[in-house]
Amino acid sequence: MTKEEIFAIVEEEDVEFIRLQFTDIFGTLKNIAITARQLEDALENKILFDGSSVKGFAPIEDSDLYLHPDLSTFCIFPWRPQQGKVARFICNIHRADGSVFAADPRAVLLDAAKKAKDAGLNIFIEAECEFFLLNADDAGEVSLNVKEKASYFDIGPLDMSENIRRDIVLNLEDMGIKIKASHHEIAKAQHEIDFTDQDAIKCADAIQTFRMAVKTLAKRHGLSASFMPKLFDSENGSGMHFKISILNDDEENIIGKEGKLMPRAKSAIAGILSHARELSLINNPLVNSYKRLKPNFDAPVYVSWSSNSNRSALLRIPMERNNQMRMELRSPDSATNPYLCIAMLIYAIMDGIENTLELEDAINENMYSDKLYNIKKLPDTLSEAIEEFENSGFVKEKLGEHIFNEYLKAKKTEWNEFNNAITDWEIKKYLERY
Repeated sequence: MTKEEIFAIVEEEDVEFIRLQFTDIFGTLKNIAITARQLEDALENKILFDGSSVKGFAPIEDSDLYLHPDLSTFCIFPWRPQQGKVARFICNIHRADGSVFAADPRAVLLDAAKKAKDAGLNIFIEAECEFFLLNADDAGEVSLNVKEKASYFDIGPLDMSENIRRDIVLNLEDMGIKIKASHHEIAKAQHEIDFTDQDAIKCADAIQTFRMAVKTLAKRHGLSASFMPKLFDSENGSGMHFKISILNDDEENIIGKEGKLMPRAKSAIAGILSHARELSLINNPLVNSYKRLKPNFDAPVYVSWSSNSNRSALLRIPMERNNQMRMELRSPDSATNPYLCIAMLIYAIMDGIENTLELEDAINENMYSDKLYNIKKLPDTLSEAIEEFENSGFVKEKLGEHIFNEYLKAKKTEWNEFNNAITDWEIKKYLERY
C-alpha cells in the first residue's frame, strides 16, 4: 500500500488508534499506540521510543530509537469496536541517523532473507502453531485443571473449543493471514492452527500476529491461551513445526521430486543438522522447553533426519504435495522468537549449501524405541543449550554481537533463577520424607 492509500483507509474506516508494533530479542511483541492524527508523523518515521526500557535493546546513554512502519503490514484489528477502530503496523527499528538498529530481530531476518535471495534461494515456510486453551479458577487465576477430554482431531462436544478456533481463524483471515487448517491436538486443551506457505518475513510476522490474536480472542471467550511449551507431565508439549520449500530464481523446486532429493537439498539438510545443537537456545528458549524434547512426546530427541514420514526425527521429508518435496523441521517450540528462529534456519541452510556439507544416512525407524543410536542428541537442559550457544562462532556472527551477548546473559540468569527455585516437585517429594 502507498501512504495515500493508508490515509484514505484510515479516514473511510474511522480508524482512531494505530499501534506501532515491534518485537524484542526474546520474542515478546511490544507496541506504541498513537492516534490517527499522528499518522503522518508515523509514516515519516518520526515516532521514537526509549530503547533502554526494553530488555536487551539499548543502553541509557544511547537510547533514542525510531519506529519505521512497514506499510505492507497495515491492517485493522477485526475484534476491536467498529467505531473508533484500531489498526496496526509492524515496524522496523532504526537509530536517529537512519541506520538499522542491530538488535532488532526483524532486521536480522530481513538481512538473512536478502542474503538467501542474493544467493538464488527463495525460501517459503508453512508454520504449524500449537498452543493451549485453559480455564480460570474462581479467583481468576489460570488453572491447569482442564475439564475437556478431547484429543487429536476430536470434534465437539468432546472438543470444547471449536468455536474459539473458528473465531481465531476468521479474524486472522480478515487480517490477511491465509489459514490452511485448524484442529484439536493430541494433548488435552491443546490446539493447532496452520498457515499456508509464505516467505520468511511474512511467516514470522504472521506468527507474532497469530499469538496476539489467540491470546486476545481466548480472553474474550473467558479462557487463557498459553504458548508455554510443556504444561502437563504425561502429555505432549506445543511445537512450532516449519514445512520448508526452497525455490531457485526460476521458481523451480530445488529440494527434489518423485521422492528423490537433489544435491543442494541434501547439503541444506546437513547444514540444519550440523547447527541444530548450537541453535537449540533460539529454537527452544526456556527451561520448560527441554521438558518437551523427550521420547514419546511427538518431539525430536536426536539430531537426525528421515527420508519418509517418520515424525520422531528432527527433520523429515513429508509426503509430496503437487509433486513439490519439502522439508519439515520439528524441533522449534511455541515460545521461540520467530524472527531469530527463521533467520538462523536460513543461515544454516545457506551454510550447508555453500560448503557442500555431506549428509549422513537417513534414519527411518521409530527413534523413541529402546535402541540406542550413536549420533548426537539435542541438548537435554537449558544449561546444555547455553553452553552450545556460547561456544558457537557461527551463531555469534549471524546474530550479531549485541543480540548474542544480551540473549546469552538473559538465559544464564534464567537458568540460575531456576536452579535457585524450590519447585513443587521437591516439596512433594521431600518435605515429609526428610
